[in-house]
Amino acid sequence: MSLVGKKFPNITVDAISFMGDNLRINVLEEATKNNKKVILFWYPKDFTFVCPTELHAFQTALQDFENRNTMVIGASCDTNEVHFAWLNTPKNQGGIEGVTYPILADTTRNLSAALDILDAEWVYDQELNDEILEGSNVTFRATYLIDETGKIFHESVNDMPLGRNVNEYLRLIDAYTHVQTKGEVCPANWEEGKEAMNADRNSTAAYLSQN
Repeated sequence: MSLVGKKFPNITVDAISFMGDNLRINVLEEATKNNKKVILFWYPKDFTFVCPTELHAFQTALQDFENRNTMVIGASCDTNEVHFAWLNTPKNQGGIEGVTYPILADTTRNLSAALDILDAEWVYDQELNDEILEGSNVTFRATYLIDETGKIFHESVNDMPLGRNVNEYLRLIDAYTHVQTKGEVCPANWEEGKEAMNADRNSTAAYLSQN
């Protein structure tokens, strides 16, 4: 079930800073108390293959997000200790050395289960006469954009082999901010500086006649 339009779950999770500080982060509170937007992106596992390319891509765009009053938070179900080992592994060895935003360590799976993004399903095993867990029990590549009130205004989930396009999230933040500040709606392929529309038939007709 989609969570768009709803408040982000009020759940506090272990996390780590790039300096190795153990943190406790509540994403909802980060948004509301700091009056910031938040992009929270989940990845399956540390020390894997597509994952470090994404973490470095978000790091490259970190200033662009900060310029949009947006906090970047990564997340997986690995422990803080594994995160820190990966943070201290050089980029040319598949590591994420140089990443500076916090990373959640949802080892309890409380938050990822609430978001329903785990590759996991309980099935009944007749031989054992009990339920067993099938799947990797790690998260898909889920992404959440949360506004200053804690409301989710975008969510997307990629299968594990599919890396994300970081620029699309910057575009979505620009579009949502335009809606917030201008009261207009943003048509297909809208980018900052392009024409938006009023939410009425005449504005749509005028836009379509020009594009």
